[in-house]
Amino acid sequence: MALAVGIVGLPNVGKSTLFNALSNAGAESKNFPFCTIDPNVGMVPVPDPRLDALVKIVEPQKIVPTTVEFLDIAGLVKGASQGEGLGNKFLSHIRSVDAIVHVVRCFDDDNIIHVDGKIDPVNDAEVINTELLLRDMQSVEQRLSRARKQAKSGDKLEKQAVITCERVLEAMGGGIPARSVELEPADDEILRDLCLLTAKPVLYVANVSEEQLGSADDDPHVQALREFATAERAEVVIISAAIEAEIASLDVEERAEFLEGIGLEEPGLNRLIFKAYELLELITYFTAGKKEVRAWTIRRGTLAPGAAGKIHSDFERGFIRAEVMSYDELIEAGSEAAMRAKGRLRLEGKDYVVQDGDVMHFRFNV
Repeated sequence: MALAVGIVGLPNVGKSTLFNALSNAGAESKNFPFCTIDPNVGMVPVPDPRLDALVKIVEPQKIVPTTVEFLDIAGLVKGASQGEGLGNKFLSHIRSVDAIVHVVRCFDDDNIIHVDGKIDPVNDAEVINTELLLRDMQSVEQRLSRARKQAKSGDKLEKQAVITCERVLEAMGGGIPARSVELEPADDEILRDLCLLTAKPVLYVANVSEEQLGSADDDPHVQALREFATAERAEVVIISAAIEAEIASLDVEERAEFLEGIGLEEPGLNRLIFKAYELLELITYFTAGKKEVRAWTIRRGTLAPGAAGKIHSDFERGFIRAEVMSYDELIEAGSEAAMRAKGRLRLEGKDYVVQDGDVMHFRFNV
């Protein structure tokens, strides 16, 4: 199952333009609110130079990068939690994602309508966050009402639900999102079933113009957004969605020339994907053979059997051990045969914690 990231923001902030750049899926993007109604979905390969290096060594028949699923969710407006602008439908789309990329407009352009008639990144971010918070409060209030009734029978889980919901509601009433509420282990089960929108990790994208790119760190709009994000322990990635869309339309050679011309080493989209990985504490391991070199995404801290289960449930159920090579050592040695000859291929058991960049083969029996 690919990592799913929802792209959210007010109408006309550049969400669909960013989505088009990411996926080349041709998502419709027009200069009026609610152009996007049902979310566009794009599967985006994760750029990883390590995969390219492994391909040169192994020369496989097939190359399979790991992917991220991006959902272009329609622009939310003030009152979305009460159904404004088809808000309830749009908010429901966010429940299915693992993380949120919140696009905030940080550029001035009289030709592109702003839903509030002014450029104010912090206000824009607060509007979206408030609507997500209000919708979550509705969910918690409904759960609390049910818990209070059922707790009268002495049900321990429901008694805990009352404590959890009251604590979370109090924090939310002070503007604190679910991800920032200090919880006890007993709270986790209660909140997990609610799939709260503000429990999802958030990464802000400051969408700037091409003219702003060179000095975006000093731009007052970007600085204001960064201060806002820092206060909630979130990060900001600076991107020009329009430029990224142009880069994505070029072939490989033209991209390199274009990036050099505007003073960038890589597309901003790469940084966005890498930051999304960091946000969710994800890492990549590889399988490499003549038939296929493939990248796999797992959570940091995953044990070897769990990593094997990403390939097939039989691999996890019948796990015996894993053959593991360090990516750096493999590149230095030049081949798997050389690694074996030098005794640098390790056999690891069920307690091995997979590391980012590991190249693995699994032994199993079912």
